[in-house]
Amino acid sequence: MSKKYDYLIVGSGLYGATFAYMAKKSGKSCLVIDKRAHIGGNVYCESIEGINVHKYGAHIFHTSNKEVWDFVNSIVEFNRYTNCPVANYKGKLYNLPFNMNTFYQMWNVTTPAQAEAKLEEQRAEAKQSLNGREPQNLEEQAKLLIGNDIYEALIKGYTEKQWGRSCSELPAFIIRRLPVRMIFDNNYFNDKYQGIPVGGYNKLIEGLLDDVEVRLNVDFFKEREQLESIADKIVYTGAIDEYYNYCYGQLQYRTVSFETTIEDTPNYQGNAVVNYTEREVPYTRIIEHKHFEMFGQDVFNCLKSVISKEYSTEWKPGMEPYYPVNDALNNELAEKYRILASQENNVIFGGRLAEYKYYDMAPIVEKVLNYWK
Repeated sequence: MSKKYDYLIVGSGLYGATFAYMAKKSGKSCLVIDKRAHIGGNVYCESIEGINVHKYGAHIFHTSNKEVWDFVNSIVEFNRYTNCPVANYKGKLYNLPFNMNTFYQMWNVTTPAQAEAKLEEQRAEAKQSLNGREPQNLEEQAKLLIGNDIYEALIKGYTEKQWGRSCSELPAFIIRRLPVRMIFDNNYFNDKYQGIPVGGYNKLIEGLLDDVEVRLNVDFFKEREQLESIADKIVYTGAIDEYYNYCYGQLQYRTVSFETTIEDTPNYQGNAVVNYTEREVPYTRIIEHKHFEMFGQDVFNCLKSVISKEYSTEWKPGMEPYYPVNDALNNELAEKYRILASQENNVIFGGRLAEYKYYDMAPIVEKVLNYWK
């Protein structure tokens, strides 16, 4: 470990791998370390029955930034996957996001005018119940935006499973940007580009880390003093509170767990993502991984399928942290750590855990590209 590096990159996820690629391109030397036995962080895919299984949950790359799209496609070609999730409520299926297909399925309306009239009728009921005051929680906000029928069937149970709390206890801001489309369009994202790397996300990470020195099964905190001495700068993508030894206290997260099974059928549910929105079903959704990369007859050429049931739970130490809890207490605590981080001269904090901020993948890539500009 005597070699001197320009950068020690802690974590081989999308931020760390993209940073390493740009550093190498700029003639800088890097060492990437990861405490896991594989590269890729949470975008890592495990091959099961010839299917790329998203081990840490579904990842769909989407962006309207052509520079970002061209960049990732210069590493590996992306396919034409379009995210069109379906909601299952008590055995009946509804299209997401809320659009004319959803309104037809819910109310049997066939025109935007009919759908808008139904929505306005239900919004008026919600407004009347508020009696002039602002929505105080997610339930009141959702009913004001979309009405009682869709809230009860497609929002309430799913959200309460996700957050482990009643919707009446959750802040209103979580749902203030609820998308409502008065067209027959099941594409979940509005972005110009979306897809999955051909061959899975491992191909993207492997391409980014090509010719970069990587060491796996290395815990930064167990060898911290030695590791910090071998590089001019550190790029840190782990949990920000852990970096500072929890000096202000521990940040909270929501986490998810997965029950993954091999199904003896070529097509289990006909879609990559099916949300289960009733509270009584313990999992939030089922992911059928083959549909991210197999289309048409290719689905049936692979005689088995792999599904993952996703369960949302409260995070505890030792679990994988997924979603920052954006309440006042955690935001105040995170800001204290960010102030410490801003005073570091030789440490770059980047990514979901290091910034205590939920990111889609494209903004992570964009952030690294902008840094190197």
